[in-house]
Amino acid sequence: MRSRQRCRKAHRISSNLSLSELAACVSISPYHFARLFKQTTGITPHQYVISLRVEKALSLLKQQQLSIAEIALCCGFAHQGHLSKHFKRVTGFTPKAFRDNF
Repeated sequence: MRSRQRCRKAHRISSNLSLSELAACVSISPYHFARLFKQTTGITPHQYVISLRVEKALSLLKQQQLSIAEIALCCGFAHQGHLSKHFKRVTGFTPKAFRDNF
């Protein structure tokens, strides 16, 4: 039951909002939204979403109640390998190495 609650909380960052949907929220074109976003933050909207997902995965890995595969799905990654690729790129560790050393 608790793992489902954690998954629901993670759903906000796991849902696949398109660039068009985000741009429509502020009434500008997707291209203009992406350009302004990168100009303001220094990263693309996609990179930002990935960083939020990795941050959420870090939090869930510390709790050690879900498997890495479950965490990947809860955080919006297609599969465990997708999480591992982005997690290692951002943190320098694989999810398993992070969990084992935490």
